[in-house]
Amino acid sequence: MNCFGNSSGIPSDANVTKPTREEAEQAIRTLLSYIGDDPDREGLRGTPKRVVKAYDDWFSGYQDDPVEFLRRTFYEVDGYDEMVVLRDIGFESHCEHHMAPILGKVHIGYLPDRKVVGISKLARVVETFARRLQVQETMTAQIAHTIQDVLKPKGVGVVVEGVHQCMTTRGVRKQGVAMITSQLLGHFRSDPRTRSEFLNIIGGHNGVA
Repeated sequence: MNCFGNSSGIPSDANVTKPTREEAEQAIRTLLSYIGDDPDREGLRGTPKRVVKAYDDWFSGYQDDPVEFLRRTFYEVDGYDEMVVLRDIGFESHCEHHMAPILGKVHIGYLPDRKVVGISKLARVVETFARRLQVQETMTAQIAHTIQDVLKPKGVGVVVEGVHQCMTTRGVRKQGVAMITSQLLGHFRSDPRTRSEFLNIIGGHNGVA
């Protein structure tokens, strides 16, 4: 159990009755009509099926448990106790307020305490949380706390850089603006040298306290 409900990071009070694929496709037809187009015209006839199929991909994170990706750890590390960093993990997500894309990258560091994990597993954790409707601050904390809860390292640092298309394509329409969020746990929070080393490795981010 973590601070976000259950092991998968989905709020424990979520009680969703999943509609059928046909109902989902009908909802897309309704939206097409709402914006003023004809869902029965030639170019749009297959759109509801294609959109629902795309949603299966974009939001596949609801079907995965990020904890499972971290369960296979490697205890034999020959005394290695220095920082492990995975930098520039690309992600695609969607904001839960407008369902608009969030594009960016994640940087992860942790100080092992006997346990290490394959680097691809860290990327899978990012992918799982990203492929859900998200708030960037929440996703940042989910990634960090999942790693901390499962690997029990001496510390974890997560920095996320995201470009939110709900800001660049609507509303204020400001281009080139990236949002940076961080979650620092254990030594990454309490030890300024550890924090500084991590931030230097990933390329600065002096704004991260």
